Amino acid sequence: MTITNSNSPTINPQNGFCSKTKIFHSLRPTSPIPPPSSLLSITNYIFTLLQTTPTTASLIDATNRHIIPYSDVPLIVRNLAVSLDQLSLSNGDCAFIISPNSSYVPILYLSLFSIGVVVSPANPASSVREISRMIRLCKPVVAFVTKEAVNKLLEAGFSNRIVVIESNEFESMMRVESNGDELKLSNKVSVSDTVAILYSSGTTGNIKGVKLTHRNIISSLAGAIDGRQTRSSPAVYLCTGPYFHSYGFNLCLRAVAFGDSLVSIGRFDLRRMLTSIEEFRVTHLPLAPPVVVALVNGGNEELVNATDWRSLETVFSGGAPLKVAVIDKFKRRFPNVSLVQAYGLTETTAGVSRISGSYESTIVGTVGRLIANCEAKIVDPNTGAGLPPMNRGELWVRGPFVMKGYVDDGEVKDTMVDSDGWLRTGDLCYFDNEGFLFIVDRLKELIKYKGYQVPPAELEHILQSHPDIIEAAVIPYPDESAGQAPMGFVVRRKESSINETQVKDYVAKQVAPYKKLRRVCFIDSIPKTASGKILRKDLINMALSGIASKL
Repeated sequence: MTITNSNSPTINPQNGFCSKTKIFHSLRPTSPIPPPSSLLSITNYIFTLLQTTPTTASLIDATNRHIIPYSDVPLIVRNLAVSLDQLSLSNGDCAFIISPNSSYVPILYLSLFSIGVVVSPANPASSVREISRMIRLCKPVVAFVTKEAVNKLLEAGFSNRIVVIESNEFESMMRVESNGDELKLSNKVSVSDTVAILYSSGTTGNIKGVKLTHRNIISSLAGAIDGRQTRSSPAVYLCTGPYFHSYGFNLCLRAVAFGDSLVSIGRFDLRRMLTSIEEFRVTHLPLAPPVVVALVNGGNEELVNATDWRSLETVFSGGAPLKVAVIDKFKRRFPNVSLVQAYGLTETTAGVSRISGSYESTIVGTVGRLIANCEAKIVDPNTGAGLPPMNRGELWVRGPFVMKGYVDDGEVKDTMVDSDGWLRTGDLCYFDNEGFLFIVDRLKELIKYKGYQVPPAELEHILQSHPDIIEAAVIPYPDESAGQAPMGFVVRRKESSINETQVKDYVAKQVAPYKKLRRVCFIDSIPKTASGKILRKDLINMALSGIASKL
């Protein structure tokens, strides 16, 4: 795959669009990344950046006030890596992780990365059924989990080594004395090796394991370096996004790489977030869109008004686009805070577009411009033709950040990534005449509940396994606080008396809380095409028009 020179005379310097190829090119400076054959782990790449960035920053755990200065991080990571190596872990093995955010999670990630072990983090709220599927996908040889997750892991059938995070055993593993010569980390790992398996539903079906490489993450970090602003003191990030999700996963690594303090608050709690902003003088606050909504809507006004916001400089929002009305409310409520949106997929490692600088932050509704080393196309879904600025179509992207593939699911990867490296996002978008990207709608059928992906097919499969349900379909229902909420349309068997509460409870027992059905409507039949495909738009129209008003 070759990225066209952005200095070509056929490329518009205002928006990066090439009239000849119909490709949009990044307007950011090109960032150097190692070639695919290089021997370099993401850990060593990050430590190289830290060596050139003197810092007084720390990893801070707000729940127990545990602080790890960055000056200690390389030694702790090396010590833990030595202990992991003594567990007979080797390059290509997989480690399953179940933990809320803490200062130990980035340490564990970096140690595992350094010896070539693949990290596969999961949501602590995942059900036994979901954990069982993840284990079948990633095939871990070891698991690092909290005490609360041990029984769930055992119920899911995991029989290999389990290490409890924050136990005496784990603490001792970080204190193993190492002179730095016991483990030659730099010569073990190729940038093309898989570094992480993160979970996404892609555009269809059940949970999928997305394989990312060291080079994928390096390219994402390299692209963000040029957008950094010079500071007299390190920034202080409070990352509310979970470190098992691609959003929080990349942000925690980015904070360490750039020498910024990183505050972890465990499981998200609005009150704890607000007190931590004051206590640790937080400057940068990455949030999911529902939290931005919670800050500007009236329900939490007393808490928000009681908070000292003077340290805060920037709020990041990712996972789903913010509505213009919410952006307007935010700017009125926090006139001295920049609101920065970004856009990306698990399959693109991190954001492929983001806002950078004061001017870009004034463009209402955009998710920014393409990151460095990124190309994009806006493709007419009907004709497959590339479209110029101000035209809506499916967004396709290409670059070194595109995933290696799905675990044991090459066929599905082929439906998303073509032979030229273009990844089809499934999102309806357009670029304006200045190269700003705007998200219009989703062509794919995913439901976005509080930034989490909820695949309708997974919930439909569960519903249809109930003996009293003949057919079922799940749609996104608009929700002011969550963005979208899963709503089920159910066809009952004759003589069945199953009710809405029973349907909700049946699903809730088998999925994580964010996947639960929030609404249920009983109907006589599910509308379908001649080929049997569910007409979800018809169901959405039914729900919004009031036909399904008795909910």
